[in-house]
Amino acid sequence: MFELLFPFFLIVLSFLVLAIIWRNNARKYISSSTVASAYDSWTQDKLLERLWGEHIHLGFYPLGKKDTDFRKAKVQFVHELVKWSDLDKLPKGSRILDVGCGIGGSSRILAEYYGFNVTGITISPAQVKRARELTPYGLNCNFQLMDALELKFEDGSFDAVWSVEAGAHMHDKSRFADEMLRILRPGGYLALADWNSRDLEAHPPSSFEKFVLKQLLEQWVHPNFISINKFSNILRINKYSSGRVISENWNSYTNPSWYDSIIEGIRRPSVILSLGPFAIVKSIREIPTILLMNWAFRKGLMEFGVYKCRG
Repeated sequence: MFELLFPFFLIVLSFLVLAIIWRNNARKYISSSTVASAYDSWTQDKLLERLWGEHIHLGFYPLGKKDTDFRKAKVQFVHELVKWSDLDKLPKGSRILDVGCGIGGSSRILAEYYGFNVTGITISPAQVKRARELTPYGLNCNFQLMDALELKFEDGSFDAVWSVEAGAHMHDKSRFADEMLRILRPGGYLALADWNSRDLEAHPPSSFEKFVLKQLLEQWVHPNFISINKFSNILRINKYSSGRVISENWNSYTNPSWYDSIIEGIRRPSVILSLGPFAIVKSIREIPTILLMNWAFRKGLMEFGVYKCRG
C-alpha cells in the first residue's frame, strides 16, 4: 500500500511547498545562455553530483531487474549504448566527441574502458571546470566550452560522435544534427540518446498532456520536443549522413530511473543535509518535474529515443 501511495504523497507535498517558488522561478528556455546558467547552478551546488554521481543521464535497467543499483545503472547505460551503436567496433585511440558531456562521466568511461581519445563539450563553464577536476591525470579525454550548434571543429574531425540527453536543449534540431554529422568522418559512427515526445501531430495531446509538456519544457530549459521518427528523418536526409539510421524507444529500460532519482535522496538524506538548508528546498523543487517525467514516459507522451547512423 505504501508503494502505491508514495508517489502521490510526494507530488502533493512538492506542489504545496513549491507553489509560489515554482511560479516565479521557472527555468524557461530563452536562449542557449539560459541552458548554460541552469547547468552552472546544478553543477555548483553539487546536489546532483552528490546524489546521482558523475552521470546526470538516466540508467539502463535490464527488463525484470528493477532492483538494479541506481548509479550502476547509469554506468551500464553507457556500455549498453556503446554496444548497441557499434562503437565497440572502433579501435583504441579513435577520436570521439561527447556532445553535452556534463561533468564528464560518460567521457571518462569511453576513454578508460574503450581506450578512445575523447573530447567532451558543454555549454556550461561550471561543468567544464568540474569535469576537468574529476578527470585523473593521464586519462585520454579533455573538455572544452562550446555550443553544440556551432562546433569549432573541421569537417570529418572525429571517428564517432556521442551525445546523451542533450538534444532536448537544442532549439534547432536540424542544426544540431547537421553539426554532429559534419564533424564526423565518412563512415564514422553516431551514437545518440535523447528525450522525445510522441508524434504530437498524429496524436494531439489532451489538455492535461499539454500542461505536463509545458512543465517539462519550462522547468528544465527545454525549447521543444520532437518525436523519434521526426529526428530519425532529420538524420536520414542530412547531406553528411549515409542515410542508414536506426532508432529505438528505450522507455522500458530507462523508466525506473525516475523513481530511483527521488528515492536516492531518501536513502541518503545526510548528503542533502550536508549541503545546507537550501539544498532541501532545491531537492524538493525537482520532485514534481521528475514525477511528471515519469508519468509522461510511462504513458507514452514522452519517449526515450536512441539513434545510430554512419557518416
